[in-house]
Amino acid sequence: MPDGTTTTPAFRVTDRAHAQITEIAARDGRPDAGLRLAVEAGGCSGFQYKFGLEDSPAEEDLVVGDGPGRVFVDPVSLDLLAGAELDWAEELIGAHFAIRNPQAVSACGCGTSFSVA
Repeated sequence: MPDGTTTTPAFRVTDRAHAQITEIAARDGRPDAGLRLAVEAGGCSGFQYKFGLEDSPAEEDLVVGDGPGRVFVDPVSLDLLAGAELDWAEELIGAHFAIRNPQAVSACGCGTSFSVA
């Protein structure tokens, strides 16, 4: 930007992912719950994604979406998810949340962990 500041690319959640979160929460008997998405150290490439239902966000979380299907991301994880997109994928081998993360420079063979530059 002209004033020397930078803008972090947004983390985005697709409509398919929001709909699937809503469905999963309803099936679990927690229709108002959201999906916690975190990035943790581990896996064979350095970092791995962690998913889980939570009833409410923490005070410092980024909350993506309103009402059912919300996604909660903590600030540390958000740094590693800047510019990424959470989607829902249905493939022959099964359905799952998929993250397209431009910061991930490599991934392991199983696709559950990644490394950054």
